[in-house]
Amino acid sequence: MVPTPAILRSIASALSVAALGGCSYVPSLDFSGWGRSEEPVAEVAPPPERPIEARLETRLETRRFDGVTGDQEVLGDVQVVRAREDNTFVQIAREFNVGYDELRLANPDIDVWLPGEATPVVLPTMSVVPAVPREGIVLNLPSMRLMYFRPETVEGEAVDTLSVTTHPIGIGRQGWATPTGRAEVTQKARDPVWYPPASVRAEHAELGDPLPSIVEAGPDNPLGHFAIGLSMPGYLIHGTNKPAGVGMRVSHGCIRLYPEDIEALFEEVPSGLPVNIIDEPVLAGWRDGELYLEVHAPLAEDERNMQAQAFRVIDAAFQRAELDPEPLNKELVARIVSEQRGIPYPIYRPELDIDAYVADARLIENPIEPTELEATAQADVSADEEHAELN
Repeated sequence: MVPTPAILRSIASALSVAALGGCSYVPSLDFSGWGRSEEPVAEVAPPPERPIEARLETRLETRRFDGVTGDQEVLGDVQVVRAREDNTFVQIAREFNVGYDELRLANPDIDVWLPGEATPVVLPTMSVVPAVPREGIVLNLPSMRLMYFRPETVEGEAVDTLSVTTHPIGIGRQGWATPTGRAEVTQKARDPVWYPPASVRAEHAELGDPLPSIVEAGPDNPLGHFAIGLSMPGYLIHGTNKPAGVGMRVSHGCIRLYPEDIEALFEEVPSGLPVNIIDEPVLAGWRDGELYLEVHAPLAEDERNMQAQAFRVIDAAFQRAELDPEPLNKELVARIVSEQRGIPYPIYRPELDIDAYVADARLIENPIEPTELEATAQADVSADEEHAELN
């Protein structure tokens, strides 16, 4: 009897089910007599798991992106690093140009002081560019991130691309919030002298830590070695003598950067440069035909509905692309909004598994070695979390 195509399809289907069910052998088939041989087929051993070292990829740039086009709305990529035994989030954040809270929220289930040997730590080194004019400095308070946009030139001639520098920032704590709005750079000071406002001195006095009326440049000056004045009276972009607090709400409204970041920015920004401070916890942007949604924890005083915000920015992204909106996976959007991990996710991939997506990110080498300064950094962060550093 000659098997018909329908019979062959049935056999093939049965074999597929058996394979998926984890059978240890597949019987051979004798179509001439429909006999069955019980002789097992030799099992094929699975390929050996590649060692971690063989899976490591090149570390990607996180501070500066050149050749950014006008329609490029997402920068960087998510990366993963395996922690060493003595690493902490303070070390990891500074090494990879992210803020402390930014790293903590991206890894909600990991101990920030004892991540553990070989624990995968997700680096939120991918960002959606805010949908505002790309000029000068843009500071987004919920993401605690600064972007500096500079037009590029080729042989002295202007071109249609930008160089974008991005850094994590510390911002004003609740009750002393960093204001939103437009400003410009008015002055720059190297080794600035700090004149604490009367309100700050009064608060310090209440805490039993009186301040002098003038704090000279040096290790006790919370402004660090560089300060950039803004046309908003009393507000600065500056360094810090406690870099562990970068990426947290710890100041009296000023904007702080890691010492190495403020030094680089100080040398590049001119007087009169526009500065736009925005409050956008939900961002959406296109890359390679995919729409990414990035949600940060809103500021404590923000009473907006974050899910409604997500739908608003998604609709705006379709309008920018001059496309008709497509049906949303509302459960996926709701999870992204709820988790607020600050990681951009492609929201139109069918059946996206968020955990698998993050786990599949680029694995890079960990160059961090323990330092004797780590105990001091831990103390600084603990103090900042208990009561904000005043500056």
